Amino acid sequence: MVEVDAVGICGSDVHAYEWTGGYEFMTPNLPLTMGHEFAGRVWRTGTGSGWQNQARVAVIPFVACGHCPSCRADEARNCTQRQGIGLTRDGGFARQVRIPARCCVAVPDNVDMELAALAEPLGVGAEAVLTGEVRLGDTVLVLGPGTIGQAIALMARLAGAARVIVAGRADAPRFDVLRALGFTEIVDVADGPLRDQVMALTGGRPVDVVLEATGVPASLNDGLSVLRKGGIIVAAGIHADALTLPLTDFVRQRHQLRATHGAARRTWDRVMAQLSRDPEAFRPMITHRLPLSRGLEGFELARQRAASKVILTP
Repeated sequence: MVEVDAVGICGSDVHAYEWTGGYEFMTPNLPLTMGHEFAGRVWRTGTGSGWQNQARVAVIPFVACGHCPSCRADEARNCTQRQGIGLTRDGGFARQVRIPARCCVAVPDNVDMELAALAEPLGVGAEAVLTGEVRLGDTVLVLGPGTIGQAIALMARLAGAARVIVAGRADAPRFDVLRALGFTEIVDVADGPLRDQVMALTGGRPVDVVLEATGVPASLNDGLSVLRKGGIIVAAGIHADALTLPLTDFVRQRHQLRATHGAARRTWDRVMAQLSRDPEAFRPMITHRLPLSRGLEGFELARQRAASKVILTP
């Protein structure tokens, strides 16, 4: 049992709150308590858990069965019976939640609970950057200025990208967060076509990697329009609609379209190390803090894009 200290409202939570396409898989498990970005303290341990009472932990929100062929091959992320904490079983929008001990990750002493609650989206961002093979000196375009886009931008910079350009549409609160995080090359597609603005910034040179976190399929085509020949584009957003791909151009440009979802355990460990190295560098991601009793207010702030990251405290 983990006593929750801080839990973030994720874009996925908002989509489920609005019941947009792509979340029908939750139906057989309803009703349930959502919340998958959270950290807290071990309140009660199970036999042989390896954890002590009051240990500070962040929670990996995916539970592998441990028995399917993927799990037996040590590929738990590909578990065929995987459950999602906060999506298919009860999650962190509560004072206490019961989780498998193997889903706990130790929080460094110098990282407080609200920052530890960012570990999940930061892990998603780090995994996207690994999937995109971002290298030292690359020019990277991030599509989407929300929390996942911010996490991707931060992790691309830490991976050695020379330039990180972030694009969004009329999203002033999140643009302000990006500036506070140290990103200056921000493109607002409400002001003009993405291609024109990106090429103006790069002097006409295509970008090396595009990382998408919008949930809008058409944005992938926009990203492909500025991607260098042989470059990688990574889809991280959850999309309710299908993508129409100009396949001949895609083939001739030898573009690589990849998908990323969640994060491997080793990526969580890397994220904790990064958080521990410079905790305050990540603090600007959090724009609102509310008690759990005002959770619906937090959801509305996130839904209306009046907030970037809302942290709730039970």
